[in-house]
Amino acid sequence: MTLSALWPMAVFALAASISPGPVNLVCLSSGTRFPAAQGLGFVTGATLGFIALMLALCLGLHNLLMLLPAFEGVLRWSGVAFLLYLSLQLALADGRLAGDAGGGAPGFLLGVAMQWLNPKAWLAIVAGVGAYTGGQLSQALVFAALYLPICWLSLASWLCAGAWLRRYVQRPAVLVAVNRVLATLLAASCLYLIAG
Repeated sequence: MTLSALWPMAVFALAASISPGPVNLVCLSSGTRFPAAQGLGFVTGATLGFIALMLALCLGLHNLLMLLPAFEGVLRWSGVAFLLYLSLQLALADGRLAGDAGGGAPGFLLGVAMQWLNPKAWLAIVAGVGAYTGGQLSQALVFAALYLPICWLSLASWLCAGAWLRRYVQRPAVLVAVNRVLATLLAASCLYLIAG
C-alpha cells in the first residue's frame, strides 16, 4: 500500500476520532473532574474497543446483524439506555473535584463498552471500512493499525482539554454547570441512535 493510499485513511481516522461524540464528551468530562492520568485507562479502552469493533465488523459481524435484525434494535436501545445513564450520572455529580488519590474516573472497561454502544463509532466504522478496505481483511488490518494511534491521540486530546478546563472550574458551582452542559450534550447524542 502506497503512502498516497494511507493519507486519505489517516485524514478520515482523524476527522472521525476527534469530532465530538459521546466518547469524546466523557473524555472531556473526565479531564475536568479527575487528574488526567486517571482518564488514560478510559482513552485506551475506548481506542481498543473501537479497533475490536472495526475488526469484528470486517470479520462478518455485519452479516450476523443482517440475519438477526432484532439484534440491531436491542443494540440501539441498549446504547440509548447506557448513554442516558452516563448523562444522568454526570448531571447528578456534585461538582467536587477528585483529589489525586481519589478514584472514580471512567475506566478501561467502560471505554471498551462505550464504543460498542456508540452510534458514532458504528457509523465511522461502516463508512471507513466501506470506503477504504474494499472488503479485504489485509486492508482492514492496515486501516486498524493506522486508526489505533490516531484514535488514541484524538481521545487523549479531549482528556487534555478537560484537564486544561479544570483550572477554570475549581468552584463546585462552575463544575456543576459544566457537568450539566456535558450531560445534556451526551443525552442529545442519543438522538442519533433513536433516529437511526
